[in-house]
Amino acid sequence: MNLVIDVGNTAVKMAVFQNDKLLKKEVFPADQFSKKFFQIKDSYPQIKEAIISSVSHENSEMLRMIRESFPLLEFDQNVSLPFENKYTTPNTLGKDRLALVAAAVKLYPAKNVLIIDSGTCITYDIKTSEEVYLGGAIAPGLTMRFKSLHKFTANLPLITPKPENPLIGNSTATSILSGIINGLEMELKGMLDAYRSEFEDLTIIFTGGDSEFLSLPLKNSIFANSNFLLEGLNFILEFNKTQ
Repeated sequence: MNLVIDVGNTAVKMAVFQNDKLLKKEVFPADQFSKKFFQIKDSYPQIKEAIISSVSHENSEMLRMIRESFPLLEFDQNVSLPFENKYTTPNTLGKDRLALVAAAVKLYPAKNVLIIDSGTCITYDIKTSEEVYLGGAIAPGLTMRFKSLHKFTANLPLITPKPENPLIGNSTATSILSGIINGLEMELKGMLDAYRSEFEDLTIIFTGGDSEFLSLPLKNSIFANSNFLLEGLNFILEFNKTQ
């Protein structure tokens, strides 16, 4: 049994896996780590190993807590990956993107896969049927677009996203919703068309915090999986046990 920990920009995700099966998942602010960690540790005494990935520097107290409980694999540049990485600046590549590619290798072997992760940023990552990671794209996420419009203008309000938006806004609020939501949907559709023109039989995975919201108008042949990153980290841990 494995403990998988993903420290993101806004929250910590902690999951328990039995082989490939997700048994438990918690999402919480970083300041609740100690409480949540010991709750899961006490609830699942069968946990034998752990992996941690962070988009920033891990808290030293957090690492100490885990190491005192389990053998810990820290996801860094020394970790073996189950695919060939052709990114030309690997030291700048986010570990979350690598974990997503690992999940694609595990769940969709010998297939061309595009992973779209809609979190703080929207990332596009492509792995080929030969299990080669080529790279992708990075764009501002949904919430970042709303906050940027509010922060860098004098009079525009901060708006909460809604699933239904008019094409033609008849107020400042609905105009912002139209511009951001409809604009992002069209951006996504354009990116999907471009990737599909480059890769045959392309499998598309939509994941991340806004995946269910943004994938609604893009349902055709797209798989939504909110746990894709965690599954990738679990696979990386299992893969490194054999290296």
